[in-house]
Amino acid sequence: MKRVLIVEDERELAQLMGRAFEADGIAAVIASSAEEAYDLLTSAVFDCLMVDVNLPGDDGYALCRNLRERSGVPVVFASARIEPDARIRALEEGGDAYLSKPFSLREMLAQAKALMMRPERKTGADEAVLSAGPFQLDGRAKTIRKDGQLIALSPREFQLASALMGNAGQSLSRDALLAKVWGAFAEVEPQTVSVHMSWLRAKLEDDPAHPIYFTTVRGEGYRFDLPEGNR
Repeated sequence: MKRVLIVEDERELAQLMGRAFEADGIAAVIASSAEEAYDLLTSAVFDCLMVDVNLPGDDGYALCRNLRERSGVPVVFASARIEPDARIRALEEGGDAYLSKPFSLREMLAQAKALMMRPERKTGADEAVLSAGPFQLDGRAKTIRKDGQLIALSPREFQLASALMGNAGQSLSRDALLAKVWGAFAEVEPQTVSVHMSWLRAKLEDDPAHPIYFTTVRGEGYRFDLPEGNR
């Protein structure tokens, strides 16, 4: 299920937005300030953020700017500011869309869903079953099989495998993997990814010391590859 973080200090509006998302099958979590959003983003991964500009403490612009240093998750600004400069700044700070209050819930849902469906946002976890070489990854059941045999993975290991397999052939940096698997503001060391990669390889590679599927790309990060004979 997709997850949306609503950062809005008007409680009634936030609850109304949340109910609209929930009715459309999208889980919604509410934060009343940027600081509360930072806390949530340290432990959870969201598919889209709905952000008010006028927030107590850090405003919506600051939240988006800080987020963009760690994550490319879509951000939709929702604000009573209607002047062109407000829209321009929202985009300059890394926002993907801008809704002027009052806005229709249908428009809000359409904007958020369109952004969450962008091809570059999809990962293996978004697919019912992702088959690649000897592996079958079931994003709904959160299981992975190799040559038909079920392999027991921890939740983090599964998310790591899913992120890499869902972007096969593409290098993902440690920071990108931290944001995808641990959360955009997770307070963990980049070395955490290396440790989990070693555990993942021990379970999924024939020779963990010489991996051929979950490979290291020097200076870039990690990549899921398929040797010629396994494609």
